[in-house]
Amino acid sequence: MVLALAIIGIVILAAIALFAASRRSDANSAISAETRKRDQSRVAAGAIGVEEEVTGREVEKAAALERRQGDLVAFDESEIEPWVAPDPEAIGVARRQFLNRSIIGMFGFALSGFGAAVIAQLWPGASEGFGSAINVGEVGDVRAQITAANGFLYRPEGRMWVTEYPSGALEKAAVEYGDTAAWPGIEAGFMALFQKCPHLGCRVPECGSSQFFECPCHGSFYNQVGEKRGGPAPRGMDFFAMSISNGNLVVDTGNIIGGQSIGVNTTGQEREGPSCLGASSH
Repeated sequence: MVLALAIIGIVILAAIALFAASRRSDANSAISAETRKRDQSRVAAGAIGVEEEVTGREVEKAAALERRQGDLVAFDESEIEPWVAPDPEAIGVARRQFLNRSIIGMFGFALSGFGAAVIAQLWPGASEGFGSAINVGEVGDVRAQITAANGFLYRPEGRMWVTEYPSGALEKAAVEYGDTAAWPGIEAGFMALFQKCPHLGCRVPECGSSQFFECPCHGSFYNQVGEKRGGPAPRGMDFFAMSISNGNLVVDTGNIIGGQSIGVNTTGQEREGPSCLGASSH
């Protein structure tokens, strides 16, 4: 919550800075317009005979022109085309205005991208991947994939392990999981486990030889449905809410359920071979 408030505060400050930059750009434009207006007034004053202050540069220019009078060639004034005021749209914006507007535009674009990323992070269910409901696939296909993966199907987009829940353990499972949001998937014969160890958050890999999940950080290990079988972890592996929709297994990775307490072992599974961490780890 604190992080979200901090991010919202940053976005508000950035919007204020963007508004202030736009105001400065408009002020510069106003000054430029006022300067052009003053120059036009000076030209008009000269046209009607009003005496105008002469600058030093104009005096030097007049002196240089007087010295060069002998070198000037007369020309026919009728050949001079009348002056026509340029079209403001053709002139476009000044270089400074162009740079200011470009910088403000890029800043606004970056701010929009940052805001979209913040929204996607705060409301992950609005996008696909972790934090949303993931369609793992048709029930029969998922079961075949688990078998092909030697009992451990990993889905990186959901940061989860999908395993089979033994049908013979469903009676015991109903006591432990029957009132959880994961029960529809368990009853269909599946378990979707969060990949993080509940001890200190390490990613827990599978061990093909022992057929257990074994944490390489501190030696906690779990059976195929994530129930703790040893190590310092305070509970079993966390798991996700599951449902069966139109014959497909759907895992809601935005709904994480805390793992079962120490001692729960609904499947009765024992280690089938040597540990991948070595005997010293246990």
